[in-house]
Amino acid sequence: MNRVAMSGATERSMTQTDLMSWRMEADPVLRSTIVSIIVLDRLPDHERLTAAMNHAIDVVPIFRCKAVARQFPWSPPLWVDDADFDLSWHLRRSSVPPPGGWKGVLDFARMSGMAAFDKDRPLWELTVLDGLGGGATAMVVKVHHSLTDGVGGMQLTREIADDTRAGGSSQDGHEFRPPVVRSTPGDSRAAMAEAVARRAAHAVRHPAATMHDVVRIFGSTARMTRPATRTMSPVMTARSTRRGFGVIEFPVAALTAAAAGTQCSVNDAFLAALLLGMAGYHRGHGDVPNQLMVTLPISLRDSRDPLGGNRITLARFALPVDIADPEKLIRRVHVIVESWRNEPAIPLSPHLARMLNLLPVAVTGDMLKHMDFVASNVVGSSTPLYLAGARIIRQFAFSPTLGSAFNATLMSYASHVCVGINVDVRAVPDQPALMTAVSEGFRAVLALGTRHTDATVTTSY
Repeated sequence: MNRVAMSGATERSMTQTDLMSWRMEADPVLRSTIVSIIVLDRLPDHERLTAAMNHAIDVVPIFRCKAVARQFPWSPPLWVDDADFDLSWHLRRSSVPPPGGWKGVLDFARMSGMAAFDKDRPLWELTVLDGLGGGATAMVVKVHHSLTDGVGGMQLTREIADDTRAGGSSQDGHEFRPPVVRSTPGDSRAAMAEAVARRAAHAVRHPAATMHDVVRIFGSTARMTRPATRTMSPVMTARSTRRGFGVIEFPVAALTAAAAGTQCSVNDAFLAALLLGMAGYHRGHGDVPNQLMVTLPISLRDSRDPLGGNRITLARFALPVDIADPEKLIRRVHVIVESWRNEPAIPLSPHLARMLNLLPVAVTGDMLKHMDFVASNVVGSSTPLYLAGARIIRQFAFSPTLGSAFNATLMSYASHVCVGINVDVRAVPDQPALMTAVSEGFRAVLALGTRHTDATVTTSY
């Protein structure tokens, strides 16, 4: 990576959260690559797709920037406009490789996810694959996590998608947002100094309340940054750079009904299904732990944030595997997850990221490699979308394992829930067994819904 001095109006600094994703690349097992498969009913029009991508890059200019290291090793890299940016290098077209069909698409996406980015270019690729069968087409999108998170990715999808096959309505409804220059370390220090001054004034006026808040914040910070020193799963212990992709899908209404029946959230039901699946998978290996450690991304994004960028924090905590009753498990998961979502240190996540970025990658990496799995939930469009004249049928996301045994990312789109499973095949050498077990976990949870709701679960890998 080239080093440059700080100059130029188009340069902007990586945030500390982006930097954490970037630094993890020093260990290939921790690569922060997001892969998405978008299934289309026909081949998208090339000219319209090119125009849509140019529009998206105008709205989110970071997608034409490359990361450049600074002269000072402790300063975050800069996002700098790529003078040699060539859209045709990022926007590609090919055919589904052998064995063809859906399996060929999954394999192409898997191989794409395992390949490192060319860091002398902007960190994204989009490949249109024809030959899926029945006239359908697949689009494989690969993007580095420092460019966007799951919620930001869905916002970007809306920027390039339309509400009708003829096009125009979706993009025309969006107000153009000018490029947003990210804050520099100096801006961050000034903001922190201002916050400290406000808190100091509050402490003088309310000393008892301030002491209570300090104790809460310190305790919460300790929980958020607590090292994980052992892997709870007795089975999924090895780690590698090899990956396997699989998908599970079922109607949105079935999961919504199951969650409503327990008065918990869809995310609670999702996590419970994964835990039931993990109990079944470990039972097949003859060793079921009482708990497993999960990494749960929590979105910090709000309406004031620009498109793109990584606006999440990672909560790491134990969830029960020894509760066989799906309803009881969902309720227990709800209590645990809510307590973590309301941790007082969550708003301080950018500052915690700054602290963790001072540690060697080997230290933070070792913490992540003791996590058993990652579970991410992304809300997609509730209505069908079109892309350059082609209707989007399904959209799956395969988020990074972040050192764990596997990542399960749930994305809702129109009438269906699309779950992408990204497996470290050394941790899980029997991927079919894991896919079967997790599918059974979803069936058990969906059975809590109304009997008149279609709860058909399909799996492929």
